Amino acid sequence: MRPPSQKRLQAAKALNQLVLRFYQECLEARAKGKPVGWMPPMNGAIEIFYAMDLQPVFPENWSPLCAAFGYAPQNFRIAEALGYSRDLCGYLRNIIGYVHGLMKEGGTPLALPEPDLLLSFGGGCVPAMKIFHILEDRFPEARIFSADLPQVAAEQVQDHHVRYAVSEMYRLIDFLTKTTGKKLDYDRLKEVVGLSNQASILWEEIMAYRRYIPSPFSAAEIGIMFVMVTRQGTREAVDFLTQVRDEVAARAENKIGVIEEEQVRLFWDNIPPWYNLGLLKSFEKMNGVVVAETYSSAWSIRLEGDDPIEALARKSLLSYSLVSCVSIKKRKEMVLKACRDYVIDGVVFHRNKSCAPITLGQMDIKRALEEELGIPSVIIDGDHMDERNFSLAQFQTRTEAFMEMLKHKKGLW
Repeated sequence: MRPPSQKRLQAAKALNQLVLRFYQECLEARAKGKPVGWMPPMNGAIEIFYAMDLQPVFPENWSPLCAAFGYAPQNFRIAEALGYSRDLCGYLRNIIGYVHGLMKEGGTPLALPEPDLLLSFGGGCVPAMKIFHILEDRFPEARIFSADLPQVAAEQVQDHHVRYAVSEMYRLIDFLTKTTGKKLDYDRLKEVVGLSNQASILWEEIMAYRRYIPSPFSAAEIGIMFVMVTRQGTREAVDFLTQVRDEVAARAENKIGVIEEEQVRLFWDNIPPWYNLGLLKSFEKMNGVVVAETYSSAWSIRLEGDDPIEALARKSLLSYSLVSCVSIKKRKEMVLKACRDYVIDGVVFHRNKSCAPITLGQMDIKRALEEELGIPSVIIDGDHMDERNFSLAQFQTRTEAFMEMLKHKKGLW
């Protein structure tokens, strides 16, 4: 039986309304004739869209919602019937199945509007790029913008990479101006980028409070990340995150943890299982709390400086480099640092069938954790989108044995 995925942060309870409002806004935009653009998340296009009063839509972000609402299995069946292998990324298979199935049929409480524009940024993982190539065939009327961002590791980004990314941002603005008739107001863009920077600062503050013992909230509530994907550059995101930050700060200062007695602090590596975030709470019955994870690290990028275009160009270069396009050496450094910062007792490696780039190197990181920090870990086989690649019995058997071992190691068992 699935553990319930209930929200314990009061501020996070507003998340459902925020999600609903975003997708209603997307559909209304289409109905009102406001240009709708589909794009990957984690790049500077979202701020430009909000500054130009265009509607951004994120098919990758739509996939976790489909998993949470139970639409994903039907979408997978349709994608596989079209010839897409079950071994491909779950995000890719879900959106392909959706645009060829439920999107045409209608009848779902939430839905995506058809795109007027398709933006492919040329960066990120291969499936993120291939999704847009496939969508071009499904929506032949949409105007297409293909950026040419270089794939550079975050620590190797140099000035000439930034200059090239800036030129691509200006090319995007020219494309949007010509295809939509809307002009960019640079004062408005500065305002939007300032709001986006505020959201990143708040996000980092919220994550920092999780270092407190006991932790004021867990990975099971990481759905608040929705605002960082869809609402960066808006007052709505800043107001929501301010509420979350204030509540988390109060809980940390008053030593109010996720559970009554936090004994074991855990780190989750890889994308969580969107179809059942309640799994992240299953450790709590044995006094364990998942206090940090890999996936939330890419939302703290600052957008500072006098030039908002350059700030967005840097963001576009760095975002994917901090999640899926990162070397094993860098990933190992990031995981070990997080384990030190968050006083981690044990690490759960999600061997994610749907995401090879993030799964690659887990054995090296596991070995480094043991040798350099003496931190044990366990590997869980699964998939962040496709529940068919997950066994609840295996998960329970491995995690319960792991928790027993960690508690014995700490003299608690």
